[in-house]
Amino acid sequence: MILNMKSVVVGAILATFGVSACTTVNPYTQEKQVSKVAMGTGIGAASGAVIGLLTASGKHSRRNALIGAGIGAVAGGSAGYYMDVQEAKLRQRLQNTGVSVTRQGDNIILNMPGNVTFATNSPNINGGFYEVLNAVAVVLKEYPKTYVDVVGHTDSTGDAAYNQRLSEDRARSVAGYLTSQGVQVERLLVAGRGETEPIASNDTAEGRSQNRRVNIQIAPVTQ
Repeated sequence: MILNMKSVVVGAILATFGVSACTTVNPYTQEKQVSKVAMGTGIGAASGAVIGLLTASGKHSRRNALIGAGIGAVAGGSAGYYMDVQEAKLRQRLQNTGVSVTRQGDNIILNMPGNVTFATNSPNINGGFYEVLNAVAVVLKEYPKTYVDVVGHTDSTGDAAYNQRLSEDRARSVAGYLTSQGVQVERLLVAGRGETEPIASNDTAEGRSQNRRVNIQIAPVTQ
């Protein structure tokens, strides 16, 4: 769950434009293993979009909306395996693209560096990055029972309000492109964190480069 976050629900934007351990079979090696849970251009202005906090109650409502839209949910005990397979496919497709794949419990985080994804100070997606997003979209469509949170971040250079808007616009660009490739809009939530969540020091050029990023956080919709 993302707390204290300015959030933009993609559906509104587009209108304006503890599991127990279990043994599974790895689909690639066919070996038995313990599931890991046991161990473009922008899509327009945010006019009319819903801004708020992603809270526990908000996530519950979102889950109900997804199930109501026919997306369905994963049985709690199967969530780890469901995410294991997605992780393997994402790692395979995203090799040597500059995008890192991180696993945190049942969640998968794709980290897209700003220098790879966007032109400088622009929310427009680099032309060469569409193929990468196409690969992400293929896997997201193959495994539809997930929340997909697209979160933009910047470094601390310049005005904080500008950085907040840029982070939101970049996240909207990524989310908008994913929907154009067939990812269901009901699954998506877009947020901008501006300069408030650095992962490295803003005192160095290398650190600032790491802080300029868009993350795609993928989590299972569970029963």
